[in-house]
Amino acid sequence: MILSVFFVFVVFVFGLCVGSFLNVLIYRLPRGLGFVKGRSFCPHCKRKINWFDNIPLISFVLLKGRCRFCHSPITWRYPIVELVTGLITLLILNFKFQIFNQFLNLNFQIVFDLVCYLILAWALIVIFFIDLEHQIIPDEVVYPIVALFLLKSVLFSFNTGYLILNTFLSAVGASLFLLLIYLVTKGKGMGFGDVKLAFLMGLVLGFPKIVVAFYLAFLTGAFVGIILILGKYAKFGQKIAFGPFLALSTIISVLWGEKILSLALKVLL
Repeated sequence: MILSVFFVFVVFVFGLCVGSFLNVLIYRLPRGLGFVKGRSFCPHCKRKINWFDNIPLISFVLLKGRCRFCHSPITWRYPIVELVTGLITLLILNFKFQIFNQFLNLNFQIVFDLVCYLILAWALIVIFFIDLEHQIIPDEVVYPIVALFLLKSVLFSFNTGYLILNTFLSAVGASLFLLLIYLVTKGKGMGFGDVKLAFLMGLVLGFPKIVVAFYLAFLTGAFVGIILILGKYAKFGQKIAFGPFLALSTIISVLWGEKILSLALKVLL
């Protein structure tokens, strides 16, 4: 019990630290800034942030949500991304892989799968917040994850051609479906970045979980859109970023896709 609590704490803290790095990507990628070198800085006064002011969650609380130098407010996105990343990292490790229960039985394939799904989840968090703020989905995030899951398919599915065919056809079908919407609406109902993200979704989820992800994305997108229109935060026909809904539905489908499918089949049958 004590060991499990310790692992949960370590994983959560690790996730918080990853979330801090994701915040760097979310800020810098849309602005064309490099993220490999250079310390974090305040976007208002441009002063470099001290290491002790860059501790996930804790620094935000101690600074009361303001820059130490210019006292400008720090966006709530920073602690939210860190907290969400910590929680999703825990969910991937424990719910998807039950890593705490099989720690002594790990092999290369399990570890590689784990790394793939962690990187996927972190990339989807970046996509969620960048598209939400800038309405773009960076190729620098999507393409490497596509390559990673293609490699995963080649390494571990070579004896099961059905799985490779399933994921590839799901990827092509998902992207063609959104491409059709993109062409019919002339880019107003769907961005081309969503088309490329759909390919990744199909590659990761395969059939039939890609159907679950699309259903959740369109359902939540429509629900939020109606609320925004009723609250007069958006106008009818106004373009709303769809990437966040695709990203969220992908994470949900990775974690609970089988259970959602099972429940849906019980209701329908």
